[in-house]
Amino acid sequence: MESQNLRPGHLTAHQTARVLGVTLTGLRSIVHRGQLTRSGGSPRQPWYLAADVAALAAKRAARSVA
Repeated sequence: MESQNLRPGHLTAHQTARVLGVTLTGLRSIVHRGQLTRSGGSPRQPWYLAADVAALAAKRAARSVA
């Protein structure tokens, strides 16, 4: 379920996982390893900064090409 009160420039966990090409479990692992931090929301429905997600997606894409 998408958050109705999502601030501009933020993504939900589902949107973030989709952008990164991972499952929600994979996203939790990425957060646990410190590669991405939550920027709001609630413990059950976190938000992530879209710019941080885009930067991590670019980093992951560059790593897979190299």
